[in-house]
Amino acid sequence: MKFVKILFIVIGSVILLLLLTVATMITTMDSTPYREMPYYRQWKKIIGQVKSDTSGANKEFRAGWAKVNITPPSPTPTAGYGKRRGKVYTSVHDSVYVRAIVLDNGITKAAIVAADLLIIPPTVIKLLQSRLTEKEIPFDQVFFGATHSHNSVGGWGTGISSLFFSGKYDPETVERLADAFYQAIVKAKAEMEPAQLTYMESLDSLDIRNRLVGEEGEIDPEIRSAAFVTKNGKKAILSSYAAHSTVLNSSNIVLSRDYPGMLVDSLEKDRYDFAMYMAGAVGSMGPIEKGKDDFDEVKNQAYGVQQAILSENSVKAETKGAVLEAVTLPLPLREPTPRLTMNIVLRPWAFKKAFGEYPVYIKALRIGNMLLVGMPCDFSGELVAGLDAYAKTKGLNLIVTSFNGGYIGYITHDKYFDRDLYETKTMNWYGPYNGAYLQEVIKDIIDKLS
Repeated sequence: MKFVKILFIVIGSVILLLLLTVATMITTMDSTPYREMPYYRQWKKIIGQVKSDTSGANKEFRAGWAKVNITPPSPTPTAGYGKRRGKVYTSVHDSVYVRAIVLDNGITKAAIVAADLLIIPPTVIKLLQSRLTEKEIPFDQVFFGATHSHNSVGGWGTGISSLFFSGKYDPETVERLADAFYQAIVKAKAEMEPAQLTYMESLDSLDIRNRLVGEEGEIDPEIRSAAFVTKNGKKAILSSYAAHSTVLNSSNIVLSRDYPGMLVDSLEKDRYDFAMYMAGAVGSMGPIEKGKDDFDEVKNQAYGVQQAILSENSVKAETKGAVLEAVTLPLPLREPTPRLTMNIVLRPWAFKKAFGEYPVYIKALRIGNMLLVGMPCDFSGELVAGLDAYAKTKGLNLIVTSFNGGYIGYITHDKYFDRDLYETKTMNWYGPYNGAYLQEVIKDIIDKLS
């Protein structure tokens, strides 16, 4: 009997300890409106200190571009679908690259860098920052984006979550990627020539769907591009579209750039000397898979997007002058509290333990009459139409891209916040009202740089 009492005491103590541990890890959702939160006031202070510089209005651009192959020497974990849990890819279907365009107006230099990766890894950025000095191009003047392929190099993530999305951490992979990013910038800088810039806007509603709520929601059907032509006749194009690079499904574990890879290869065959692709506002936006198998679907998706880009119906606006402004700004947020249920969330310390902790920022690059805004997330395509229209009232053509080197999960329209869905529950880490908040952030940037 005494033994039984002791056993019950021990079991009770263990249960109590577990309950206390759980209690320190979880809490309820904070639903305070964002304009009442300290981070909102912090943002207004940050943006209030930004000064616009249009001193390049009467100058001309010089532009150069380059790419560096980042295909690993041996198979790595495959970054992308969580259900793979970082499985090593079985073969190389097509090589992966980092591409860079460097611009100079005689006053400012800036770089645009896109990599055939799931995201631009914060671990790579951390290593790269120390190398991006005034001698080359400072980090604050480099605009990052990814093609968002779910079939590319892994091994760059930290924390428990990385075991699902990018596989076991490998410092050598991070060093190799950081070096490739740097080399792409250096090579592009060495190739600069006088160039003319044209903004292009093409419509493709046939290759994109709202994957979050289907026909209930909206899509972002615009392909937004920047085309460069040097005085020597060399041509380059940077294009951005909102359809997720998920044509290849999770059971196809090969290294590949997905449809953006086939798109840039095709554009480079006979239209352009250099092509680059950046994932746009891909949150809630999926491709429309049409074909008999994965790679037939990749071909059809790439063909559809290319046809839209090359269409005679594309709207074109030639840039006058050479305004070049680049800013990197800290992005204040409420503390991260990912959902366990719709109302019960992890406390910030538990999230940071699982996901790691890296700086969060927003990047903006004005090139003539074009404004690129890089978000640290899967930014929803449903949030773009109003921003696009607002930018045009200020004389700017807006391109919103995702994966700028930081990552805060998915930012969806606030009207879906209480939906029990992957984007709004599993991948929503920073609480409510972020759709409205980040739209306001982008409008503030438009106001400052217009």
